Amino acid sequence: MRALWAAICLLAMPAWADSIEPLAGWAVYPSGKSYESLVEDTKAAVKENGLIVVTQAGPTKAAASRGITIPGNRVIGAFNNDYAVRVLETSTNAMIEAPIRFYVTEEKDGTATLSYKTPSFVFAPYTDEGGEALREIAAELDAKFQAVAERAVK
Repeated sequence: MRALWAAICLLAMPAWADSIEPLAGWAVYPSGKSYESLVEDTKAAVKENGLIVVTQAGPTKAAASRGITIPGNRVIGAFNNDYAVRVLETSTNAMIEAPIRFYVTEEKDGTATLSYKTPSFVFAPYTDEGGEALREIAAELDAKFQAVAERAVK
C-alpha cells in the first residue's frame, strides 16, 4: 500500500525538465519574472516591435485539465505580413518557417526564461535559394527578435 501511495504522490509532482540551454542558433534570456508575466510581456513586446502574435501553443493548461501538473510552457509565433511577402519574393520554401517562434519556459525557482532560434539560423537552409535578400530579411528579424526579448525580460 505504501508503494502505491508513493507512486500516486510522484504522479502529482510537477514534471520538471532541465532549463533551456543555449544551442547553436538559439538566443536564451533568463528573467526574474514569473511565467505568466513573461508570457504577457513577450506578447506586448512583439506588438511594440512591429510584429504580430500569429500563433500560441502550450501543453500546460491541457495537461492540467487531465490532472497532470507540468511547468509553464508556451510557444509564441511572431511575424507580420510585410515580412511574409518579402520572404516569399525570395524563397517559397522559406515560408514554411513562418511564424518564427519564441519559447517561454517556467523554471523550478518560479522564474521564467525566454528563448528562440534566431531568424538568421531559421532561414539559413534557404539562403541558396533566397540569396542576399533573404539574408537581409533574416538580419532585420534578428534585430527585432532581440529587441522583443530584451524588452520582454526587462
